[in-house]
Amino acid sequence: MATLKQFEEALRVQGMHMALAILEKMRKEEKETRTIAPARRVAGRKMTPELARKILELHNTTDMTQQESAFQLGINQGRVNEVVKRGKWLTEDPQSEEAQARDKAKSRMKRMQSENTPILRKQPVVATTEQAPKKPKPRNTAQLSIDDFL
Repeated sequence: MATLKQFEEALRVQGMHMALAILEKMRKEEKETRTIAPARRVAGRKMTPELARKILELHNTTDMTQQESAFQLGINQGRVNEVVKRGKWLTEDPQSEEAQARDKAKSRMKRMQSENTPILRKQPVVATTEQAPKKPKPRNTAQLSIDDFL
């Protein structure tokens, strides 16, 4: 199938200037009416044991993919995967890993809002210049390298 550019080139070669003018007019009209739609975003629902059971029910009774199940339930596909593969959110256990992570995140958010200061994270380790330079690896003389040809 020919592209639009190839089609235009063929019209130019054939000398069909009226067709090219019509095509250009249509392109300008389309640009004027073109709108940029915001990306579709699924609003996250709170994960509950009931929702986790619905996920498992859909997974076991239908041939839907995780993405399709997630879209139907209005949640992220990663959440579906966590329920199916790891059994997360099937209980309301406050000591579960995901509940503790959620509580930690909530307290961090509250602290950020109340203090209005950034939360310090661990600083990356920066190599100092005072360290001894690395010794080059001993070369295997039986193996060729690019340096042998230069």
